[in-house]
Amino acid sequence: MLRIKKLDIFVLKSFLLLFAGTFFICLFIFMMQFLWRYVDELVGKGLEMDVLAQFFFLSALTLIPLSLPLAILLAALMTFGNFGERYELLSMKAAGIPLLRIMRPVVLFCVFLGVVSFYFQNIIGPKAQKDLWTLLVSIKQASPEVDIPEGVFYSDIEGYNIYVKHKDRETGMLKDILIYNFSDGFENAHIIWGEEGSLELTADKKHLYLHLYNGEQFENLRSQSVISRNVPYRRESFREKHTLIDFDTNFETVDGNFLNQRSDIKNMREISQAIDSLSTYVDSVGRAMHKDMMQTTYRQPVMNRVDSIKAEKAKLTMINTDSVFNSLPSAEKLKVLTNTERRISSLLSEWNMKTFMTRDADNNILRHKSDWHKKITLSLACIIFFFIGAPLGAIIRKGGLGMPVVISVLIFVLYYIIDSGATRVGRSGEMNVVLGTWMSTLVLAPLGAFLTYKSNKDSVVFNIDVYAAFFRKLLGLRLSRHLFKKEVIIHTPDYANDVLLLDTLIGECEDYARTHKLLGPPNYFRVFTNNEHDDVIAGISQQMEGLVEELSNTKDTILLNYLNNYPFLSVKAHKSLFDNRWLNALCGLVIPAGLLIWLNIWRYRVRLDKDLKVIVKTSRDVQNRIRDIYDNDKQQ
Repeated sequence: MLRIKKLDIFVLKSFLLLFAGTFFICLFIFMMQFLWRYVDELVGKGLEMDVLAQFFFLSALTLIPLSLPLAILLAALMTFGNFGERYELLSMKAAGIPLLRIMRPVVLFCVFLGVVSFYFQNIIGPKAQKDLWTLLVSIKQASPEVDIPEGVFYSDIEGYNIYVKHKDRETGMLKDILIYNFSDGFENAHIIWGEEGSLELTADKKHLYLHLYNGEQFENLRSQSVISRNVPYRRESFREKHTLIDFDTNFETVDGNFLNQRSDIKNMREISQAIDSLSTYVDSVGRAMHKDMMQTTYRQPVMNRVDSIKAEKAKLTMINTDSVFNSLPSAEKLKVLTNTERRISSLLSEWNMKTFMTRDADNNILRHKSDWHKKITLSLACIIFFFIGAPLGAIIRKGGLGMPVVISVLIFVLYYIIDSGATRVGRSGEMNVVLGTWMSTLVLAPLGAFLTYKSNKDSVVFNIDVYAAFFRKLLGLRLSRHLFKKEVIIHTPDYANDVLLLDTLIGECEDYARTHKLLGPPNYFRVFTNNEHDDVIAGISQQMEGLVEELSNTKDTILLNYLNNYPFLSVKAHKSLFDNRWLNALCGLVIPAGLLIWLNIWRYRVRLDKDLKVIVKTSRDVQNRIRDIYDNDKQQ
């Protein structure tokens, strides 16, 4: 019991150390991505440090629920990858502890993180989200810091356009200044030119103090008009001129009540109340529109007394409008068509307006429903990502920041694409909004269960060699032998006996090639009916591999090179596909599939013929080399 507790502490400690680092890394990455979206709103506003600190703090709070799943995925993958790479996981399993038992302390911690994530999204997140959006709107409305560029007109000061040809960076003096003052209207512009000048902000940060030297000022003496030809103006030359320009740069936070309709600043209880209110509003509007249309567009036609008496006598249950229209003269038909077109156009405009009124409310309801479920799905993602990362780490057995980071990013990108895409479709109304919000969970939860099951059973699901062997077998590819000289040899080959065995191997290969005529096309009927399988090639392969294993203990490098020429034989590919005769017959009856199988068998027969010839030639080369070894030993 004590050992199990120590194991739980060891596993949990290993995970927590990595989780602490990955969480802050993920949070920093998401904050930089969020900052990049609003960097244009922050730059050039002269914001003080407390405003920037508030912006970063609020953005960090809102991004914690999104950072937790990725941090858990990366930490779990690295933790169990380190265990597998250092053979600690193998030692734990060898002690009789299953993988799920090893994961239990971290599972409980991830459940706790899921609860924390839900608390953040439902309690802290909405308040932080409202404060953040309020701060962003306040920053957008703040006046920019005065930084007049060179060579272009600067228009961020309301009512003024300022052009500076050159700016001295060391002294702050502006050279060749041209100012258009539109404070009295565009037609009554005051134009000021100065050889040089400076611009500074007053202590209360509500005015700009402009100093100009050696310049001229132009202004109209009366308002211009379209018919004015000669407009009197005044020209003034000055050596020094000072003026104040209204420019309030004090940062003021706006009232955030205008954000109350947003769904991401509400907790689940407030979202439910908002959905009920919006649904009631939409229903009332819909009923009012239905009542209005039934009284106007779809009202029952009103007939006069004569027509109603005639319809009752004729016992008419419906009016054939086509026959009525066809009975009208041409002029009346044209008048009816014109009135109908005008009426349809009017109805289309009216219904488009009503659709716009209801669509906005419907989209608002869908957003509220999506955000209500999003608080649950993001919390469950903490648990699901652990059951993806931990089994993956146990399977691939790679720790560190290399492979785990790549796999984690790929999985999270897959999750983000599914989640954002399905949620967007759900909010548009083209898919059930609940299904769209839960789509990422429905996709990744089975993946986590599958990986956990496979890793608990020590599956080779991510063993590349298994897949490589499968595709080599499917495509008919083979590996080459690579025998090298052994450093330590315990049993030296029995060359005399090996020469006799090589004679037997050569004879069997030649007999099989002579009797089976492998180069010719096989009999289609016999391939799919007689169940042609023999053990001769299997015996040849077994005998050849035994000789190779025996002779690989030699110290002679030339002999080793000869042994590398022996091919790996496919012992069944040249015969019937299945051991069951009825399955073979079924494949033969399906003409396209049977024909392809027959051609593939022929291809393997041709390759087998070449392999047998290579075996014969290589065996004789080996025999000759063994005789040379004997001769050299006798001479020595």
